[in-house]
Amino acid sequence: MTRQPYPPAGRDDLVEELHGVPVADPYRWLEDPGSPATEEWLAAQEKLFSAELGALTGRDRLRARVAELLRSGSIGAPAWRGERRFFMRRTPDQEHAVLYTVDPGGTERALLDPTALDPSGLTTLDSWQPDKEGRLLAYQVSVGGDEESTLYLLDVASGERVEGPIDRCRYSPIAWLPGGKAFYYVRRLPATEVPEGEEQFHRRVYLHRVGTSTEDDVLIFGKDMEKTNYYGVAVSRDGRWLQISASRGTAPRNDLWIADLAASAPDSPDLVVVQEGLDAQTALHFGRDGRLYVFTDLDAPRARICVADPALPQPEHWRDLIPQDDEAVLSDFSILDDLDRPVMLAGWTRHAISEISVHDLVTGERVGRVPTPGLGTIGAISERPEGGHEAWFVYTDNTTPPSIQRYDARTGETTLWAASPGAVEVPAVNTEQVVYRSVDGSEVHMLVITKPGVEGPRPTILYGYGGFGISMTPGYSASILTWVEAGGAYAIAQLRGGGEQGEEWHRAGMLANKQNVFDDLHSAAEHLIATGITSPEQLAISGGSNGGLLVGAALTQRPELYAAVVCSAPLLDMIRYELFGLGATWNVEYGSAAKAEEFAWLNAYSPYHHVREGVSYPATLFTVFQSDTRVHPLHAWKMCAALQHAQTSDRPILLRNEAETGHGARAVSKTVELAADQLTFLAHHTGLAV
Repeated sequence: MTRQPYPPAGRDDLVEELHGVPVADPYRWLEDPGSPATEEWLAAQEKLFSAELGALTGRDRLRARVAELLRSGSIGAPAWRGERRFFMRRTPDQEHAVLYTVDPGGTERALLDPTALDPSGLTTLDSWQPDKEGRLLAYQVSVGGDEESTLYLLDVASGERVEGPIDRCRYSPIAWLPGGKAFYYVRRLPATEVPEGEEQFHRRVYLHRVGTSTEDDVLIFGKDMEKTNYYGVAVSRDGRWLQISASRGTAPRNDLWIADLAASAPDSPDLVVVQEGLDAQTALHFGRDGRLYVFTDLDAPRARICVADPALPQPEHWRDLIPQDDEAVLSDFSILDDLDRPVMLAGWTRHAISEISVHDLVTGERVGRVPTPGLGTIGAISERPEGGHEAWFVYTDNTTPPSIQRYDARTGETTLWAASPGAVEVPAVNTEQVVYRSVDGSEVHMLVITKPGVEGPRPTILYGYGGFGISMTPGYSASILTWVEAGGAYAIAQLRGGGEQGEEWHRAGMLANKQNVFDDLHSAAEHLIATGITSPEQLAISGGSNGGLLVGAALTQRPELYAAVVCSAPLLDMIRYELFGLGATWNVEYGSAAKAEEFAWLNAYSPYHHVREGVSYPATLFTVFQSDTRVHPLHAWKMCAALQHAQTSDRPILLRNEAETGHGARAVSKTVELAADQLTFLAHHTGLAV
């Protein structure tokens, strides 16, 4: 296929000196999305992308299969309030999951349907939280992918809105006080009260009384603190204990305070320090038995559970209940106390495969294990707030759509409670967990998914993330199944920077250690080639967000190792990333170019700054989203222009720029179209015959 000429893109002779180092930025003009030059360039890129993709075969078949496999629908775990429960479900023909409630009498009804709110499909339900009695529901929605989260209140019985909108509530928890007359929440300051360019920061914790103006909300916490702080807030079921946490951006540590609301008023809580200035992440649960349960990685990078007296909540008073496991990472817990011998369920991941153990609630002694459907991923374990003998959890694996499993501690049995509603024929695949060694000798795990009976090197997608302590665990994916069914292989590397082996694994891939993540990916590619799964001519890499940074660095460091790349919503200009979107909250993960030592880390791998002329780069598709308020699409725009200028081969460098979509949730139809485009591109450039 003869490649179309690339749209012209002017190269400015812009060089800045940072810490004594010259840094070129020839495409800075693309940072202005509203300029006529940028708009003209984007329009030309869209025309090029459409022409290139339109010339490829197999898209209709890939699109149809992805859509068919997504007809499985989805189901979410129940949230109980007395005999009423709330849950999410998406049926095969729905664009978005719908929030349902089941009344105490057993009548089920839709409570919030994003498509009913907005038939265009552009509105997403970001989060929801019923009050402690299940009579009022706080929910947050955003439009067009901007994730700005406007807050509303809804009367559960009537289904009518009773309050809202309350804006600037992005990433806000809702902590109801008993009775449903007030709640704590997090809200940004108005844009008029913060410096220009800092509108996404400056959060505060407020107390809001239902039925009153937000002008009367009481400021509880956050004044004069770090501008990039995120806050968590929760109130115990009995309403006595308030906890507030603060973390600087996405840092893997938090400060923590509690207040006894029986001894101080809700609008002026007397906050007591639990931990402050410690390099640890800690969360608290006030048990129905009066004990304080502490989930922490303090002195335990794989996490542990401690107990304490709420009156003495500081670390020196903690006592181990479930200590750290040297091989598994503690992820979750739940308490079942309507038993002769109350128990705690502890959720773990062992090399990213989930399991649940059963422990005596008093001593922590391990007394059993919760049966699970297979080797997969378990979502959060939920219980009835008032206690009981039952727990619910979401289960999924590479061939199993999400289901809800119910565990009965009286019988020790796990049963299917609710399945995803769509009946789909899922292809047979083999999933193997392999171990390989990275450049420095570190052992890294990888899941390799293949079609039974297919032998020899084949087109392969290698996927990774490697950041923010996020684990790559097995899960149902229509895209993966479609690719493997067509005869390809799909590999998911559990790179350093993730959380698969605990916090130490995360820190081995952040800040000054970021190159370890890229080395882990290169080594994964070499392992797949050495073991005969694939060849360099058949190997693609794919990643999004921080994973987009990963594959961006990989294609500039080892362009000969990869045939094709899909780079989605990426960070790529690591010298200026803090100036856009939520970038300033991530300098605790990557470092800041404002500091000489950290600039050196960033400059050593920043993909945009390592594009070199005269190099044959892999075929590369950038997919970005115009309403992305986390990672600005300018990263991909600038990198695309740089690669198009430098490319010496006929392998194309393309940009797919999608409007009215953001970094996170989207309608199913948009997911299908994106997946079809990505898979079609990768199939063509790795030789997968669809």
